[in-house]
Amino acid sequence: MVMAAGPRRDTRGIIDAPDLFAHVRFRRREPAVALRPYLEHYWLIDWDLTEPYAAHVVPHPSVNLVLQRYEAGDSPRERSGYAEVAGVDPGLFTRKLTGRGRVCGAQFRPGGFRPFAPGHPVSAWTGVRTDAAGVLRPAPPVDAVLDPDDEDARVAALDAFLLDLKPRPDPRAALAMAAVDRVRTDRTVLRVDALARDAGLSARSLQRLFAGYVGVGPKWVILRYRIHEALEAAESGPAVDWARLAADLGYSDQAHLVRDFTATVGVPPTAFAPR
Repeated sequence: MVMAAGPRRDTRGIIDAPDLFAHVRFRRREPAVALRPYLEHYWLIDWDLTEPYAAHVVPHPSVNLVLQRYEAGDSPRERSGYAEVAGVDPGLFTRKLTGRGRVCGAQFRPGGFRPFAPGHPVSAWTGVRTDAAGVLRPAPPVDAVLDPDDEDARVAALDAFLLDLKPRPDPRAALAMAAVDRVRTDRTVLRVDALARDAGLSARSLQRLFAGYVGVGPKWVILRYRIHEALEAAESGPAVDWARLAADLGYSDQAHLVRDFTATVGVPPTAFAPR
């Protein structure tokens, strides 16, 4: 199932995005205005495949609410549909897709999930995928989100559910979101102490803020966004000056970039090639 052509989208973190879009229908949608301080976007995926396909993503430092249904799933739960809270994933996320299926997700801004589940630090969910009913009250309405073929209805169901959770403004969540956004948009942010100073915090206080509201440390966030940039460079073609890129991304030398890229993606950047 081929994705229709459209405006260029942000594909950072998706490994071989054109190949993914050739196999699934992938859309991003805006949440309700009142939710936008906390959410990046909704993401909707539908597929109908004649052969299995494996999707690979280097995740953002974000928590996701994921509602999913796999018609060829291995369990009744997968076939009927279920909802998970997916914490920040420290590694490469891979999902094998077969037959027909549908996923509707809400990607929270880094720092934006805590107001919806204030009882736990976001680090409690790092590297974890857990039943959403154990984290959010009330539980997500799986059928109301996954049943409609009209994607406007799916978005409306997600909006209604998340608005019903009544997130309250949290100055510390806002501070965490602003700090992560600075890292994402400003390549010159390379050191935790400088980021802390700009936020008006000590390095230790920034670490505690990130543990409570982002789920991973500020150094990890800096490195993850730099790996996203290195991945974009690797996908752009073979003529990449890796030593220069390593310096631009704040690495002490090329070897450190190669090590982090390899640990995250599974192959070194010089051996990486989209399908």
